[in-house]
Amino acid sequence: MADPKGFLKSGREVATRRPIDERVGDWNEVYPGGIGKALLPIINTQASRCMDCGIPFCHQGCPLGNIIPEWNDLVWRDDWEGAMERLHATNNFPEFTGRLCPAPCETACVLGINQDPVTIKNIEVSIIDRAWDDRNVKPQPPEWLSGKTVAVIGSGPAGLAAAQQLTRAGHTVAVYERADKIGGLLRYGIPEFKMEKKHVDRRLEQMRREGTVFRAGVEVGTAITGEQLRDRYDAVVLAVGSTVARDLPVPGRQMAGIHQAMEFLPQANRVALGETVEDQILADGKHVIIIGGGDTGADCLGTSIRQGAKSITQLEIMPRPADSSGRSDDRPTGQPWPTYPMVFRVSSAHEEGGERVYGVSTKEFLGDAEGNVRALKLVDVVFEGGKLTEIEGTEREILADLVLFAMGFTGPEQPGVVEQLGVELDGRGNIVRDSSFKTSVDGVYVAGDAGRGQSLIVWAIAEGRAAAAAVDAYLTGSTTLPAPIKPTDRPLMV
Repeated sequence: MADPKGFLKSGREVATRRPIDERVGDWNEVYPGGIGKALLPIINTQASRCMDCGIPFCHQGCPLGNIIPEWNDLVWRDDWEGAMERLHATNNFPEFTGRLCPAPCETACVLGINQDPVTIKNIEVSIIDRAWDDRNVKPQPPEWLSGKTVAVIGSGPAGLAAAQQLTRAGHTVAVYERADKIGGLLRYGIPEFKMEKKHVDRRLEQMRREGTVFRAGVEVGTAITGEQLRDRYDAVVLAVGSTVARDLPVPGRQMAGIHQAMEFLPQANRVALGETVEDQILADGKHVIIIGGGDTGADCLGTSIRQGAKSITQLEIMPRPADSSGRSDDRPTGQPWPTYPMVFRVSSAHEEGGERVYGVSTKEFLGDAEGNVRALKLVDVVFEGGKLTEIEGTEREILADLVLFAMGFTGPEQPGVVEQLGVELDGRGNIVRDSSFKTSVDGVYVAGDAGRGQSLIVWAIAEGRAAAAAVDAYLTGSTTLPAPIKPTDRPLMV
């Protein structure tokens, strides 16, 4: 194990971000030189805090089953190459999860019962960033080819994980993506200040050298139909995500200046990467209202700040979560260790500016004579008896030149390949799958949010790996690929 007294000698410490005035002036990651380098001076000591528990609950917190105590120990011993091998044994893309995952492993850390948990996510990203810098991440092409072909539809984390696993198993894999570049929401949904796209690009280059074929700019369902996919390939993996955005059908919704977050963020990402976007949705000089208090809302906040918004207000219909360190003795009632607690969290974007307002509901959008939104009519609400109730006398207006919906997603898009393949859907619009991730159509599998519903990146990668194992067994009769989760597995939550 790491230092047996490490957790007694050292407290939790994280990397220092760049000064706010500096980082809001560019689109680079908020850590100097990237988070991996920023963490190097402190990471060995942080790894020493791992207790190598007899029953490491961090394994249950992470759906990938990351062997966390082992790579913590290896980092403490300065065996970075060994740590990388342990990390890659369970996670195809730790540079993604190390930057974007909310770290349910940390809230399940045994040390977190009465102290601050181990900085597992930071140790993870330090390992993989150093591995790339040391050129230890190499392609792993298959030793032989099976002669079987697989089409993966969608190039987000679930699709890429499935594709890499199946390629390494010896199958010929083609990944289809309707956007002009591979990466899905990793590329155009995640702002550059959270994850620079060089991390996506170098992983894609590794996959190309392993033999995975990428076909960007192809609208599956139009350029190639579901029937043609089944004719051309021995198996199909649907990893199309949950992309139908939740809307807010209140009076005034049709006014100009009201957009979904996934209209606003991809445009900003393209411009940050040097592309030209015509008629870009911009926040500069505007009163921006973001409806939704989650990670996507925070992404809109950080992007609006960098575009020069006049004011930014983020609205959340639920009450403000409690302040908490995450320790067992400081958690909200009813959310015990090792579950993931709903507590008040501050992202890098929240540090930079804007106001957060909780317990409010939008009743109406108000416009000017030209049909542009100018204000929102809000009312305070309280959560009682399992439902939200308006508080009489709290209606008010707030200025709004730009309104962004960041309220989540309701399922995969059905027109196109989903309808053409004829796969069964559940009551929530997600694609039904059996215990082996197979849909109601033979040879067609589903991985990620399209089957699970909107979830975390770490669950998407776990689903991609597990679905790949099921597809490999379907094609060859058996598999040695790992299957970290079942389709019915759920996070450790109350």
